[in-house]
Amino acid sequence: MTGPQTLTISGDFENLAQIGDFVTQAAAGAGLDDKAVYAVQMAVDEACTNIIEHAYGGEGNGAIQIMCAVQPDGLQITLIDQGRPFNPDQVAAFDPAAPLSERKRRGMGMFFIYKLVDAVDYQFDTPQGNQLTLFKSRA
Repeated sequence: MTGPQTLTISGDFENLAQIGDFVTQAAAGAGLDDKAVYAVQMAVDEACTNIIEHAYGGEGNGAIQIMCAVQPDGLQITLIDQGRPFNPDQVAAFDPAAPLSERKRRGMGMFFIYKLVDAVDYQFDTPQGNQLTLFKSRA
Protein backbone atom coordinates (compact mmCIF):
# COMPACT_ATOMS: atom_id res chain seq x y z
CA MET A 1 0.00 0.00 0.00
CA THR A 2 1.38 3.40 -0.95
CA GLY A 3 0.98 6.60 1.02
CA PRO A 4 -1.91 9.00 0.56
CA GLN A 5 -2.17 11.03 -2.62
CA THR A 6 -2.78 14.73 -2.03
CA LEU A 7 -4.12 17.57 -4.16
CA THR A 8 -4.38 21.13 -2.88
CA ILE A 9 -6.34 23.41 -5.16
CA SER A 10 -8.11 26.77 -5.11
CA GLY A 11 -11.78 26.59 -4.19
CA ASP A 12 -13.15 27.52 -7.61
CA PHE A 13 -15.98 25.80 -9.46
CA GLU A 14 -13.79 25.47 -12.55
CA ASN A 15 -11.49 23.20 -10.50
CA LEU A 16 -14.23 20.66 -9.74
CA ALA A 17 -13.37 18.71 -12.91
CA GLN A 18 -9.71 18.43 -11.86
CA ILE A 19 -10.77 17.35 -8.38
CA GLY A 20 -13.12 14.78 -9.93
CA ASP A 21 -10.32 13.40 -12.12
CA PHE A 22 -7.99 13.16 -9.11
CA VAL A 23 -10.55 11.30 -7.00
CA THR A 24 -11.63 9.05 -9.88
CA GLN A 25 -8.04 7.99 -10.49
CA ALA A 26 -7.51 7.29 -6.78
CA ALA A 27 -10.77 5.32 -6.50
CA ALA A 28 -9.98 3.21 -9.56
CA GLY A 29 -6.45 2.65 -8.24
CA ALA A 30 -7.94 1.48 -4.94
CA GLY A 31 -9.83 -1.26 -6.77
CA LEU A 32 -13.32 0.21 -6.52
CA ASP A 33 -15.74 -0.92 -9.23
CA ASP A 34 -17.19 1.58 -11.72
CA LYS A 35 -20.34 2.18 -9.66
CA ALA A 36 -18.32 2.91 -6.51
CA VAL A 37 -15.90 5.16 -8.43
CA TYR A 38 -18.85 7.19 -9.70
CA ALA A 39 -20.38 7.40 -6.21
CA VAL A 40 -17.09 8.69 -4.76
CA GLN A 41 -16.76 11.25 -7.54
CA MET A 42 -20.32 12.52 -6.97
CA ALA A 43 -19.90 12.69 -3.17
CA VAL A 44 -16.63 14.62 -3.42
CA ASP A 45 -18.07 16.98 -6.05
CA GLU A 46 -21.01 17.77 -3.77
CA ALA A 47 -18.75 18.22 -0.74
CA CYS A 48 -16.38 20.55 -2.61
CA THR A 49 -19.31 22.55 -3.98
CA ASN A 50 -20.55 22.96 -0.40
CA ILE A 51 -17.09 24.08 0.73
CA ILE A 52 -16.91 26.71 -2.02
CA GLU A 53 -20.48 27.97 -1.52
CA HIS A 54 -20.90 27.75 2.23
CA ALA A 55 -17.53 27.50 3.99
CA TYR A 56 -15.83 30.07 1.77
CA GLY A 57 -18.89 32.06 0.73
CA GLY A 58 -17.92 31.93 -2.93
CA GLU A 59 -15.14 31.15 -5.35
CA GLY A 60 -11.48 31.97 -4.84
CA ASN A 61 -11.69 32.54 -1.09
CA GLY A 62 -9.57 29.59 0.01
CA ALA A 63 -8.01 26.28 -0.88
CA ILE A 64 -9.32 22.74 -0.62
CA GLN A 65 -6.93 19.93 0.24
CA ILE A 66 -7.99 16.47 -0.93
CA MET A 67 -6.19 13.40 0.43
CA CYS A 68 -6.96 9.92 -0.91
CA ALA A 69 -5.62 6.96 1.05
CA VAL A 70 -6.05 3.35 -0.03
CA GLN A 71 -7.21 1.21 2.90
CA PRO A 72 -7.26 -2.60 3.08
CA ASP A 73 -11.00 -2.60 2.34
CA GLY A 74 -11.55 0.57 0.30
CA LEU A 75 -10.68 4.23 -0.12
CA GLN A 76 -10.61 7.03 2.45
CA ILE A 77 -10.97 10.59 1.13
CA THR A 78 -10.30 13.54 3.41
CA LEU A 79 -11.22 17.10 2.45
CA ILE A 80 -9.73 19.97 4.45
CA ASP A 81 -10.66 23.65 4.22
CA GLN A 82 -10.19 26.77 6.32
CA GLY A 83 -13.66 28.19 5.75
CA ARG A 84 -16.55 28.76 8.13
CA PRO A 85 -17.16 25.67 10.27
CA PHE A 86 -20.29 23.63 9.65
CA ASN A 87 -21.90 21.35 12.18
CA PRO A 88 -24.13 18.89 10.30
CA ASP A 89 -25.79 17.89 13.58
CA GLN A 90 -27.30 21.38 13.85
CA VAL A 91 -29.01 21.21 10.47
CA ALA A 92 -32.41 19.61 10.03
CA ALA A 93 -32.10 16.39 8.07
CA PHE A 94 -33.50 16.26 4.55
CA ASP A 95 -36.63 14.09 4.40
CA PRO A 96 -37.04 12.51 0.96
CA ALA A 97 -40.42 11.11 1.99
CA ALA A 98 -41.88 14.55 2.67
CA PRO A 99 -44.28 15.98 0.09
CA LEU A 100 -42.55 18.20 -2.47
CA SER A 101 -44.36 21.26 -1.15
CA GLU A 102 -42.88 20.68 2.32
CA ARG A 103 -39.28 19.86 1.38
CA LYS A 104 -36.51 22.29 2.13
CA ARG A 105 -34.95 23.92 -0.91
CA ARG A 106 -31.47 23.31 0.50
CA GLY A 107 -29.91 20.50 2.47
CA MET A 108 -30.06 17.64 0.00
CA GLY A 109 -26.29 17.63 -0.51
CA MET A 110 -25.36 16.03 2.79
CA PHE A 111 -28.22 13.54 2.35
CA PHE A 112 -26.74 12.47 -0.99
CA ILE A 113 -23.20 12.31 0.38
CA TYR A 114 -24.36 9.96 3.16
CA LYS A 115 -26.16 7.80 0.57
CA LEU A 116 -23.19 7.66 -1.84
CA VAL A 117 -20.44 6.59 0.57
CA ASP A 118 -20.23 4.07 3.39
CA ALA A 119 -18.97 6.34 6.18
CA VAL A 120 -18.84 10.09 6.80
CA ASP A 121 -17.01 11.91 9.59
CA TYR A 122 -16.87 15.69 9.96
CA GLN A 123 -14.59 17.54 12.36
CA PHE A 124 -14.86 21.32 12.46
CA ASP A 125 -12.43 22.05 15.27
CA THR A 126 -9.14 20.54 14.09
CA PRO A 127 -5.90 22.56 13.96
CA GLN A 128 -5.83 21.94 10.19
CA GLY A 129 -9.32 23.40 9.72
CA ASN A 130 -12.59 21.76 8.76
CA GLN A 131 -12.05 18.10 7.95
CA LEU A 132 -14.57 15.91 6.12
CA THR A 133 -13.59 12.25 5.83
CA LEU A 134 -15.44 9.92 3.48
CA PHE A 135 -14.97 6.18 3.13
CA LYS A 136 -16.08 3.91 0.30
CA SER A 137 -15.56 0.16 0.57
CA ARG A 138 -14.67 -2.17 -2.26
CA ALA A 139 -17.68 -4.37 -1.52
